[in-house]
Amino acid sequence: MWQAVAAQGDPVPVLQELLSLYSQPHRYYHNLDHIKECLAEFDAVRHLARQPVAVELAIWFHDAIYEPRAADNEERSAEFAQRHLARAGASAELCAAVAGLVLATKAHDPSAQEDAPLLIDLDLSILGQPAERFWQYESQVRREYEWVPEITFAARRAEILERFLAREKIYSTGEFFRKYEARARRNLESSIRKLRRQPSEI
Repeated sequence: MWQAVAAQGDPVPVLQELLSLYSQPHRYYHNLDHIKECLAEFDAVRHLARQPVAVELAIWFHDAIYEPRAADNEERSAEFAQRHLARAGASAELCAAVAGLVLATKAHDPSAQEDAPLLIDLDLSILGQPAERFWQYESQVRREYEWVPEITFAARRAEILERFLAREKIYSTGEFFRKYEARARRNLESSIRKLRRQPSEI
């Protein structure tokens, strides 16, 4: 991939830094397994990307900075990607494309960039996984926010999932819509029901 964008210098230090970041102990979902899952999904739909290398780079960089207590992770991850790619001599166009894709994952806005619908569908593919994997994901997200009281977490998590459920389509590309839309809606409905049943604090 480094060669494909005519980047200069040794890519190994960049890879090592990414591996170190994704291996931080507070990451239970936003870790290397998430990146591997996104890359595996991307292998099957690479032909849909206008800029496939930019999408692949964005997969690697989109959660590079992840601090659950922070509100600017995507902005910092985009800056991180842009800095490393520019330092390696990647074109300004590629740097901007990757940064734009990373930023699109903040609000999951498919209109943000031409390949944003595909990247967002990759990022959200977890919602349409079989129930066992989906509930594992929900448990992993809870662990990343373990300092948040249960009643608060349940209410806020339910609101987030309800926003996805309220969309006309969760997935923007035909491939992901056909593959995951129905199951994602079932998973979300089940999780919301469970979250809304949380007992009140005494």
